[in-house]
Amino acid sequence: MRVLVVTAVAAERDAVAAAAGPCDEVALPGGYTLRRAAGVPVACDVLAAGVGPAAAAAGTATALTAATLAGAPYDLVVSAGIGGGFSPGPGTRSEGSPSGASLGSVVVADAIVAADLGAETPDGFTPVTELGFGTVAHLPDPALVQAVAAAAGAAAGTVVTVSTVTGSAARAAELAERHPGVLAEAMEGFGVAEAAAAHGVPVLEVRTISNAVGPRDRAAWRIGPALTALTGAFRTLPGALSAAAGPAPEPPPARLRSRGGPPRP
Repeated sequence: MRVLVVTAVAAERDAVAAAAGPCDEVALPGGYTLRRAAGVPVACDVLAAGVGPAAAAAGTATALTAATLAGAPYDLVVSAGIGGGFSPGPGTRSEGSPSGASLGSVVVADAIVAADLGAETPDGFTPVTELGFGTVAHLPDPALVQAVAAAAGAAAGTVVTVSTVTGSAARAAELAERHPGVLAEAMEGFGVAEAAAAHGVPVLEVRTISNAVGPRDRAAWRIGPALTALTGAFRTLPGALSAAAGPAPEPPPARLRSRGGPPRP
């Protein structure tokens, strides 16, 4: 299996690559550079594509196109990095849970949602789908989400993609009300998912929580522990993907393979 992992910045890329082991560098068009680890049974390429959904989509599309032209397409794309966590409460699936999306925890998206792609109206926000255009959500394969979440000890829930990081309690409450089940906020997942969908490749999003969504308090952010958690989460990914794929099919009997038909009595 070949997996492309897309992060925003180099620190996230390096945290993922640390889980993959020794990596080679591979140049791509547009000035991008992949970190490539030829693992067995999962080969992993890690790309820092830039901050925000547009940069994420452009970098992901470049890597996917290059792989296809080289005759080695990817089997899975993963948007990964650190992000903000929503506190348990009304509108979240983790209500009543002692953990929620706490600092240092891991979240796997069961829905990758563009939170602010739409229009403001007198009645409030209207998503672009209600305007008759495109989509605002990508839903990863549920079995794959559960396998990866179980292996990483992660919560599964909605991860919203924003172009402007939330900086107030009012905005955090608005997003939680509009997106029941939301656990985390980041800036790239939807862009990665759009590029993956255009290439017909499955997508996941994995986030580790560095800060709480709401009023910005940089002193309370825990970026280092979140990056360490990201490395830990990706150490579990190959096993989770192998488990989700199931056992390899049994080869046919030798005589069946050699004769091209059922063995003769």
